[in-house]
Amino acid sequence: MSEHNLAELEDRIASESAFVDDLLDEIGRVVVGQRYMIERLLIGLLADGHVLLEGVPGLAKTLTVRTLSDAIGTDFQRIQFTPDLLPADLLGTQIYNQKTGAFSIKKGPIFTNVILADEINRSPAKVQSALLESMQERQVTIGEETFPLDDLFLVLATQNPIEQEGTYPLPEAQVDRFMLKIDVTYPTGDEELEIMRRMARTDESASVDAVASPGQILQARTVINDLYIDERVEQYIVNLVLASRDPGAYGLGELEPLLEYGASPRASINLNLAARAHAFLRHRAYVTPEDVRAVAQDVMQHRLVITYEAEAEQVAAADLVDRILSSVEVP
Repeated sequence: MSEHNLAELEDRIASESAFVDDLLDEIGRVVVGQRYMIERLLIGLLADGHVLLEGVPGLAKTLTVRTLSDAIGTDFQRIQFTPDLLPADLLGTQIYNQKTGAFSIKKGPIFTNVILADEINRSPAKVQSALLESMQERQVTIGEETFPLDDLFLVLATQNPIEQEGTYPLPEAQVDRFMLKIDVTYPTGDEELEIMRRMARTDESASVDAVASPGQILQARTVINDLYIDERVEQYIVNLVLASRDPGAYGLGELEPLLEYGASPRASINLNLAARAHAFLRHRAYVTPEDVRAVAQDVMQHRLVITYEAEAEQVAAADLVDRILSSVEVP
């Protein structure tokens, strides 16, 4: 790309990404801390990728998702997944009208913009598959009719890492459909103090203003596609993914007994998209290796299948991603 074209692109990015800071500030008025989670949710939103959140209860996951939805002026639905939930409860169903003798369609809560699928692993495989198929195909079939979902359609699912009794863990092939998996952590001491001061009240919480629109988000997705990414950065993305499949070829032979399966091709696609969105959040017109490294853990960790030996040695997939990042040469 010529300097002239890059300068034009930088001006365009500066203009199109101006709403990002307003969005972060507005969410920060309600949500204390959790900057990492908020940025990753925005990356999923801007890169058109769904996000899996894992964390103990009480870490403001629902509050953050609802606040994000309000701040961009979109419809929001929270669905509590339970063992007795049926696919029809999610997608909708056909209702028979005795007077007319015809069926009508009653659409389910999936027909919205932002969905919080709370404790997705508490529902059986049929319900999980119904949601994940909608995520992949961006459409829902009820009876013989197929309905497209909105262009702005984002699924944010949560898992509780503590209570595993009575849950139905997501199969690896289904987890792979999430662009990012975020480990939500506890707040710091100062953040905890601020949370207590804000929330230990009986009056209503702060309202959220819509500081961005769905149209701006969709326009930003178009702009992100135009960000400049050098061939060496593209090759770096591919090398990170290949190192998870064939560690020995990248001087990581000690990882071979610990890895059952490496990352799928979706990993390289999503690494590229997420790195672009990460650069966009920083108002840059080009992608750097640091953008890739910043999102690599969230894109790759849930796509690695570790062996029983790794579990016995208490080595997590996140540890393996860290070792790959520290060993693969950075351009």
